[in-house]
Amino acid sequence: MTPPEPAETRTTSPTSSTAGRSPQTATLAEIAREAGVSAPTVSKVLNGRADVAPATRARVEDLLRAHGYRRRRAEASRSPLIDLVFHELESAWAMEVIRGVENVARDAGLSVVLSESAGRLTPGRTWADQVAARRPYGVVLVLSGLDESQRALLGSRSIPFVVMDPAGDPGADVPSIGATNWQGGLAATRHLVELGHRRIGAISGPSRMMCSRARVDGYRAALETAGLPVDPELIMAGDFHHETGYRQGLELLRRPDRPTAVFAGNDLQALGLYEAARELGLRIPEDLSVVGFDDLPVAPWVGPPLTTVRQPLTEMAEAAAKLVLDLGREGGNPAATRVELATTLVVRSSTARCAGLERGA
Repeated sequence: MTPPEPAETRTTSPTSSTAGRSPQTATLAEIAREAGVSAPTVSKVLNGRADVAPATRARVEDLLRAHGYRRRRAEASRSPLIDLVFHELESAWAMEVIRGVENVARDAGLSVVLSESAGRLTPGRTWADQVAARRPYGVVLVLSGLDESQRALLGSRSIPFVVMDPAGDPGADVPSIGATNWQGGLAATRHLVELGHRRIGAISGPSRMMCSRARVDGYRAALETAGLPVDPELIMAGDFHHETGYRQGLELLRRPDRPTAVFAGNDLQALGLYEAARELGLRIPEDLSVVGFDDLPVAPWVGPPLTTVRQPLTEMAEAAAKLVLDLGREGGNPAATRVELATTLVVRSSTARCAGLERGA
């Protein structure tokens, strides 16, 4: 039996084959005629069915996109799911995000589907097809984004999405939840300056990620505001992993004019820096002050407890999940779709007044 055609919406954007005619409703039958296929084949593409040739699927998707075709949200059947997509899924950081999305999903009677894009900042095409077939209530992307074709595909199925902690500028029309990364980098570095440190190193995250650049910009701003020079030799490129904190920490701390304090960019790199300091016989905080970023659950329990910038990861994830559900409701019109939650400096035992080891102090 042929499944019933989903309801369609109107479009005012004529395609090449409709140029010269007045704007009209783009029905599945019209799209099928333009694509040279049957209406049931168009329906299969809309429903994410696998039994459609790739070339045919691409042709139909292009026409759906050109016609601005969208399923009506009220009539589009949805699965009781939220899709949660990470560019990498391998740390305690991710667990805090999962916890936040799970909290909201549980209260709404939904389940969470986890995906990982293997380090890519945009999921692959196969993922988009799978999401279209699942028809979840919405998608939360973490440190990721969507290309134009993926956005159009989800839009045609009325599947809303929200980006949490965007890797780059998501665009003015993309709902997103972030944190005050620049302010966090400023607070971390200012704390070290106030403790008397003058040679302050930094281990950044990936330069392609907006949050990483913002934290280092905050670090630079704190030094410049204090009248201290920004030494490029003390800024090491990292990737937010423990191993990089260790490796770049060794390079920083082996310098003859080593820094007396380091802003490690995130907690995992700070823990790697702890290991590098121990290997070189340096004591924290007597010989080296360290500040992280995130405030992971392990931060208060390491030795010594880590001074860090608290990024409200669970609250950010909850806000992203709530926003995507609001967007998915018929007539949903959230008051704000671009939100930044505040970061907070949490002072523990890994920072202390400078012992005067830097030259010229």
